[in-house]
Amino acid sequence: MGRAVSTGQPAYPVGLRLSGRRVVVIGGGQVAQRRLPALVAAGADITLISPSATPSVEAMADAGEISWTKRRYEAGDLADAWYALVATSDAVANEAVSAEAERTRTWCVRSDDAEAATAWTPATGRSEGVTVAVLTGTDPRRSAAVRDAIVEGLRDGSLVAPQHRSRAPFVALVGGGPGDPDLITVRGRRLLAEADVVIADRLGPRDLLDELPPHVQVIDAAKIPYGRFMAQEAINNALIEHAKAGKSVVRLKGGDPFVFGRGMEEAQALAEAGVPCTVVPGISSSISVPGAAGIPVTHRGVAHEFTVVSGHVAPDDERSLVDWESLAKLRGTLVILMGVDKIGAIAEALISHGKAPGTPLALIQEGTTAAQRRVDATLATVAEAVRTHDVRPPAVIVVGDVVGVGAGHPEA
Repeated sequence: MGRAVSTGQPAYPVGLRLSGRRVVVIGGGQVAQRRLPALVAAGADITLISPSATPSVEAMADAGEISWTKRRYEAGDLADAWYALVATSDAVANEAVSAEAERTRTWCVRSDDAEAATAWTPATGRSEGVTVAVLTGTDPRRSAAVRDAIVEGLRDGSLVAPQHRSRAPFVALVGGGPGDPDLITVRGRRLLAEADVVIADRLGPRDLLDELPPHVQVIDAAKIPYGRFMAQEAINNALIEHAKAGKSVVRLKGGDPFVFGRGMEEAQALAEAGVPCTVVPGISSSISVPGAAGIPVTHRGVAHEFTVVSGHVAPDDERSLVDWESLAKLRGTLVILMGVDKIGAIAEALISHGKAPGTPLALIQEGTTAAQRRVDATLATVAEAVRTHDVRPPAVIVVGDVVGVGAGHPEA
């Protein structure tokens, strides 16, 4: 029947454009579950032929992403197909599909026998519009390892390919996460590696700045001279100035730019100046820092909600936008950011509005960093605990019964 045989020669790499073209997948098990998402993303017209399927594959059919013929393979199923994936445990059926693919000149991947296939699926990864596909013959583990090394290098900036094009003014507002440099997002790290200018907050992950190439200009946002301008206006102006000079600019902020940060103000200023801007969310300290200290902000049977508030303005300050009376009535978890200096007044306000004085509370200072420490107290004792233990910003404060979920943290 003219079957192709392996000659030990390397495969010819090619990228298939399958949008709108018929692809047939035989078998609905784990192999199909792994391969189908990429075929769906490629826009292929996919027919699955299998009497059964995993729940994830079935969900794709229910969503209309694939067409599912609920039966075993039959001769003629590859009619008009451009590409076939054979992924069953039935050796006889697999051979029959391969034979039909050979007759119809349809490229065919065999999950059970790479040597009998006419096409191989490379180990594939993607990073910002770049697709990396690695083939190492019939050694899929090595292919995956090489793929992972290349993609990771592209993502973290250790492997940077020069882009031979002129760059338009560009600014990225990047959330650096709670402090541990490993907790920045992959995209945030890559943009840092591509930056010409980095304007950083003091609460951003400082260790990341040491990794930047020597040519990168690092500007401490707190030290931008602003004269008659407000500090935020000066930062906005610096972002616009460097971007319009043709630089790739990263505004590195602690946590998430839009959680009690002034990321939106910066984005608005850039939009008004006609400078493109992208926002890269960061891991918010409101959730990650309690987690790093062993405190879940929600827990089954303990708390079904959590509320995040800013504590930088005292409850009795006319500028406060927080309804402390309503917060005192909530049964869930209260997470307070930027509240170390005002925690005594905040605790008094919560108690005065009905919150139990014995409500557990934890202060986590410099969470996720090597200097992290946790001080436990109650609403009634927190002011004294802050003085006794010399708790200083930055610290995340957690109020509620979830504080006692983890063991080994006695009250201060």
